Amino acid sequence: MTEADYIVVGAGSGGSAVAYRLAEAGHSVLVIEAGGSDAGPFIQMPGALSYPMNMRRYDWGYQTEPEPHLGGRVLACPRGRVIGGSSSINGMVYVRGHARDYDHWAEQGADGWRYADVLPYFKRMENWHGAEGATSAWRGQGGPVHISRGARENPLFDAFIEAGRQAGYNVTEDYNGAQQEGFGAMEATIWQGQRWSAARAYLRPALAGGRTKLLRGEVAHVVFDSENRASGVRLQDGREVTARREVVLAASSINTPKLLMLSGIGPAMHLAEHGIEVRANRAGVGQNLQDHLELYLQYSASQPITLYKYWNLAGKAWVGAQWLFARTGPGASNQFEACAFIRSRAGVDYPDIQYHFLPIAVRYDGKAAAQGHGFQAHVGPMRSESRGWVKLRSADARDAPRICFNYMSDPQDWEDFRTCIRLTREIMGQAAFQPFIRDEIQPGAETRDDDALDAYIKAHVESAYHPCGTARMGRCDDPMAVVDAKGRVIGVDGLRVADSSIFPRITNGNLNAPSIMVGEKIADHILGRSLPAENLEPWVHSDWATAQR
Repeated sequence: MTEADYIVVGAGSGGSAVAYRLAEAGHSVLVIEAGGSDAGPFIQMPGALSYPMNMRRYDWGYQTEPEPHLGGRVLACPRGRVIGGSSSINGMVYVRGHARDYDHWAEQGADGWRYADVLPYFKRMENWHGAEGATSAWRGQGGPVHISRGARENPLFDAFIEAGRQAGYNVTEDYNGAQQEGFGAMEATIWQGQRWSAARAYLRPALAGGRTKLLRGEVAHVVFDSENRASGVRLQDGREVTARREVVLAASSINTPKLLMLSGIGPAMHLAEHGIEVRANRAGVGQNLQDHLELYLQYSASQPITLYKYWNLAGKAWVGAQWLFARTGPGASNQFEACAFIRSRAGVDYPDIQYHFLPIAVRYDGKAAAQGHGFQAHVGPMRSESRGWVKLRSADARDAPRICFNYMSDPQDWEDFRTCIRLTREIMGQAAFQPFIRDEIQPGAETRDDDALDAYIKAHVESAYHPCGTARMGRCDDPMAVVDAKGRVIGVDGLRVADSSIFPRITNGNLNAPSIMVGEKIADHILGRSLPAENLEPWVHSDWATAQR
């Protein structure tokens, strides 16, 4: 296990997809992963999603620097340290992003990454189980990634969708198809009651095929030959492995820029600060860090129909038993079964606000359930102009990187979040919720004017855990681009990136699906092939220029 055609660093969403496709094409692949096994109910049971992202066993445990615009708050930045990467600890929500997101990538210099170009890759990766018996020209069948919808047995899910309709918004049959905008059923990487991570979809089948091997260890840096070509990697324990063809970094938007900088690729002055010899002066490495922030608007319920009835030892035991023996019950769902994508104002041509609806009032970390029955809407803007960074703490690969998202640094962020809160209150005030709602828990009915809302936002806004953009894709003459449109690191040879680091701009919604797509497409670039573009026309609201809904 010291040599292979390709070395892939990271067994997460992008890395597993790359390894699978390269092995499928007949190449030998060595996947290097710092984390361990994904076996066990905390990862495999969808309803237990709050556990793995808070377990040091499965998470790198990163935290931000004190965020300057959030009163110095230090926020968690979970990244998967386990096979499957963050797809093994995430919320399992499946969102492709909007067609306009990818057209914007192409406009920013990512040639060949228009929506028409990436749609075939989304379809290739999908095994879509939408509405029963449904097929769609927009969706894929037979691919490695199972995508399903929850049963929506709790009446609150349909109440949320109906409330959106009553408020004047569209209802969409498939937000991952022709029409993202509107309220509808949420999709998840769940199949037969189990998490369908990149490890299940790609890595295990690749390992079973024999051409892919898994090596456990932490990479210290990329090794280069005398001609500035990546020839392998050195691990922190001193082991060295050789790539006969290329090295592919898919270590996350936090660890990939760290490895690039440790390997001498990055902003020259920053590398010099840590005594690292500059191999390629790329100012964009570690810059352009983006994320989605969100708030939970919580409401107390007037009927005992929420998941709070299981929020005790006996209830959790019952949920666990149903899942363990039959893969059924509340534990078989991530409980994000209804959602919405809407526009914040007239003049915005495609959705810039996302909703997840959850039939319990509880924090993401599972530690702050509201007293009694309640429910909540997670809401946040999609396209903040705020940008942060990832920097080295030292030249020692064992040290965690420094991370600052610079959240809420753009004044528009504050206006956007105030809009999110006010639009949510309007939706929750519709007739569909009247049989179920008692009062607003947080922010609380008294939190109304701009100053009060801003204080609440500053204290309570949380990451949706969608970091990206730290090795962005662009044209070779763009001084802030790190990789070209084929994922090749600019300034060296034999080195590519295949994870969310390469996103020029964050996409609408959760990032697991786009990260897998990146792995699928970069694999084809490595293999010198591509799928033909599909020019389907996405739905855009006919009155977007003059109407908010």
